[in-house]
Amino acid sequence: MTEERPPADQLQRLAAAAKGDRTSIRPPPRDLGQVAIHIAKDGSWFYRGTPISRASLVRLFASVLRRESDGSYWLVTPAERGRITVEDAPFLAVELAVRNAGSADQCVTFRTNLDEIVTADAAHPIRVVIAPETREPRPYLRIRDGLEARLTRPVFYELVEFGTEEQVGGMSRFGVWSKESFFPLGDLR
Repeated sequence: MTEERPPADQLQRLAAAAKGDRTSIRPPPRDLGQVAIHIAKDGSWFYRGTPISRASLVRLFASVLRRESDGSYWLVTPAERGRITVEDAPFLAVELAVRNAGSADQCVTFRTNLDEIVTADAAHPIRVVIAPETREPRPYLRIRDGLEARLTRPVFYELVEFGTEEQVGGMSRFGVWSKESFFPLGDLR
């Protein structure tokens, strides 16, 4: 019978493993099951209900964050993997920059709450979900490997200023162009 490590050690072990060598051949990571890390809707990270205040530690964990095909979120290091809880999206898009506004080669770039820079394009699409309870739009940007950032309300309002009307599938749609891809933001009625 093997002895399980106490849950209090999970945070330290995940951080240490995340800094490890990712290039050597290793056996599959050991599954820790549910880890007491939670990402709130506002982008704050918590461990056992306590905010993780060190930005460098949050960035480290974000660098090993993965999303499975079933929608679950995992911190995956070469040695271990642990499932975490995410309320909405693991990141927030907090800043927007537009190059060549209004031209055919318009380029829309976002900065996340963890300072990742991502340009909307075919590999990093913008999608908008309508919240069933409020009918308000919830816009998201794919960051990497199924991970998304939810656009904050001010960023979404700024993005809408660069929108245009286009015919998509026989319908008039309002959206934005970036890197030669059109991203619908809503229907025009």
